[in-house]
Amino acid sequence: MASMSVLTRDEAQTRARLLDVHHYAIDLDLTRGDETFDSRTAIRFTVRGETDAADTFVEVKPAELRTVTLDGQPLDTNTLDGNRLALKDLAPGEHELRVEAAMRYSRTGEGMHRFTDPTDGETYVYTQLFMDDVQRVFAAFDQPDLKAVFDLTVTAPQGWSVLANGITEHAGDGRWTAATTPPISTYLVAVAAGPWHSVRTEHRGLPFGIHCRRSLAPHLDADADELFEVTRGCFDRYHEKFTEPYPFDSYDQAFVPEFNAGAMENPGLVTFRDEFVFRSAVTDTQRQTRAMVIAHEMAHMWFGDLVTLRWWDDIWLNESFAEYMGYQTTAEATRFTDTWTEFGVTRKPWGYDADQRPSTHPVAPENVPDTASALLNFDGISYAKGASALRQLVTWLGEKDFLAGINTHFERHRFANATLADFIDSLAAATDRDVHAWADVWLRTTGVDTLVPERSAENGNWHLHIDHRGSTGARTAPDPAKDRAGLKHAGRLQPGGGTRPHRITVGVYDHDLHDAGRLTLRQRLEADLSTDGNVALSTVGPQPALVVLNDGDLTYAKIRFDADSFRTLRTALSGLPDPLTRAVAWNALRDAVRDGELPATTYLDIARTHLPHETGLALVDGVLAFATGQIADRYLTPEQRPAALATLTDLCRDLIRRTEDGDHPGLRLIAVRHRIATAAHPDTIAAWLADGTVPGGPELDPELRWRILTRLAVLGATDEAAIAAELERDPSATGQEGAARCRAALPDPEAKNRAWEAMFASDDLSNYLFTATAQGFWQPEQADLVRAFVPRYYAEAVAVAARRGPAIADAAGRWAFPVHAVDPDNLRLGQECLADADPIPALRRKLTDQLDDLARALRVRETDTH
Repeated sequence: MASMSVLTRDEAQTRARLLDVHHYAIDLDLTRGDETFDSRTAIRFTVRGETDAADTFVEVKPAELRTVTLDGQPLDTNTLDGNRLALKDLAPGEHELRVEAAMRYSRTGEGMHRFTDPTDGETYVYTQLFMDDVQRVFAAFDQPDLKAVFDLTVTAPQGWSVLANGITEHAGDGRWTAATTPPISTYLVAVAAGPWHSVRTEHRGLPFGIHCRRSLAPHLDADADELFEVTRGCFDRYHEKFTEPYPFDSYDQAFVPEFNAGAMENPGLVTFRDEFVFRSAVTDTQRQTRAMVIAHEMAHMWFGDLVTLRWWDDIWLNESFAEYMGYQTTAEATRFTDTWTEFGVTRKPWGYDADQRPSTHPVAPENVPDTASALLNFDGISYAKGASALRQLVTWLGEKDFLAGINTHFERHRFANATLADFIDSLAAATDRDVHAWADVWLRTTGVDTLVPERSAENGNWHLHIDHRGSTGARTAPDPAKDRAGLKHAGRLQPGGGTRPHRITVGVYDHDLHDAGRLTLRQRLEADLSTDGNVALSTVGPQPALVVLNDGDLTYAKIRFDADSFRTLRTALSGLPDPLTRAVAWNALRDAVRDGELPATTYLDIARTHLPHETGLALVDGVLAFATGQIADRYLTPEQRPAALATLTDLCRDLIRRTEDGDHPGLRLIAVRHRIATAAHPDTIAAWLADGTVPGGPELDPELRWRILTRLAVLGATDEAAIAAELERDPSATGQEGAARCRAALPDPEAKNRAWEAMFASDDLSNYLFTATAQGFWQPEQADLVRAFVPRYYAEAVAVAARRGPAIADAAGRWAFPVHAVDPDNLRLGQECLADADPIPALRRKLTDQLDDLARALRVRETDTH
């Protein structure tokens, strides 16, 4: 296979100066078999300039390039070099390029993904054209600032329906035509075809539709009212906030199989991973997450689709904005009013973790030289840190001025492209505040500030001193070329001056006079922390029991507690009245464990004390996930692990007992899931599986059955026959994944070899089956059994990533990495791989992050055992 060139920023800027692209006519034929489809593209474009002939190129990644004509004259198809077809000696003026090719279907969620549903044998295809995968479907000048109008026709098998960016009409004989789009970027073109189950309605005169595989139809129908209610609520709220009306002709939401991301903001046709069509019981937090993703993608219709970044250095402008608006609008426009608590306990740690790794980068990076580099920035910084920065900006600027600036931005750059500088100029036009200076320190720097309180008392009053410490985050991210091993620890504190200013609220709490386990809010203090050091607050009255910096979670910073406040937290954390305050506290404890300042066992003790009294679903789930996945599985030694699992099992048992009244089904479901995950002995969960129910409920749905069977496989308490029987009971796509996960988890050398070969020797596994197999493979309980695979991992991950591309590289680095092997040998092997093996960028980033987390886990173990 010819190597594929990634597009550089310099090349994109050169081509954008040369070309105006006006119109694409795309004709796809999906009736050509299981491996390829036919693609015909006609592109009308203008070459700028007066006299000189110019050279440029168009991108296409075909299985077979059949014909190319430029202005009616044939071009030599053999000049295709990788994914680039040279266009030479172009005279100024109008041109038309026509390209006919056969294109390969994908099994990795990139390009035109093809999926056959094991439940009923029906086939579905859909596009994911992000970044540079347009070229897998049709020929294109593939960069975001060469927007054009698109006309699309599709020939599909009988019985299929076709969805696209605009309203589609069936002309007979399987021919479908989509309405002409407004000017959009190439990566936002979308097609989804198959025998979809569709539910349709209208809102404000626009067609709304939701779509899924036929086998999921009953589950979509059960949630259709909620999905439409959320969609309408967010749609109306955005129209209250934005002066620019929704810019497309319809709003379809398709839940598609084996999707790599959470969702994709294609104009008029948002695609979601179809795990959001819930086929088993879920918690209200999961429903809230789905609502937030709907709100997030809808925000992109304006920020990303109507106004699009010029180059991928501004990807944060898409994602941070949609993330912030998604959480804020869900809280304002749906029944899920507590979204910021989930953000605080689940999303924000993603940002904090990413920002303390050597791969950190500014929210708005200045150096994104090509598309391969850009793909790496879809991370906790572009989403969670960026959204946190915008939340702080709104706190500092006021929502009225913020929205005025946003609306100026939409008006100035409607259906065009814009940069960070354009965005800041639009905000600056709406306020007297120095937004440019704010952007410089918040968006161009790396690292996490830490806020440390110190208290004193004098003459019956108390005083608070806040020490504002910056990280060593520089103004640009570390250079991977200079730091090949990628393991220098970013994030050491420098006292006496932070990286950025913060406007925060300080919560002051007293013990409840009638219940020592409860805390009452005495007052909230406002504090503006500049970058030049510390701030002192004085207030009347006796010393409080607890002081919480960043109460309300309005800024992005790590916080610490003074000694008295920490003592209060240990006994009364669950007595804090506001779940968002509790989220701030739990996050601070999590940070302290990761930084080696709080023993992991102490965190477990606090969880054991307070989680049985917690009512916030996101908090219970988030704390248990960290306690199990990080503390028990990684931060504690193998000798300490059984006691940790026993503690967590007891905690879950308490929660299950507490929810026997049936009033807290979500809490009970979370407790049952984690009770399964922490089971050190099979007896209880095996009895649940045999009975088909947890005593007192819930009955076991497919999701819980596969969870139990996976844990039984890890513990050596099931076998291939039981897995096959369960798969026969649930032959769905998620059943296939469950079986792959279980088979890889069996503590049997043959099972491990089969799983390994499937992942690394064969390229047959789809992206989802690869991930499921990887999730089952490594288990802390099986360290001796899989020891020989650890050194094999690095070379074979590098090879499979090079063969199969970024999506599999991401899965190999994220899920197939031996996270359980917290030892210096694994760290050394990984460092050598980064230094010598030259993994592709997507895998290099994942390995760099995994090895930094591994080094951190080794440090935490040292502090916890001394």
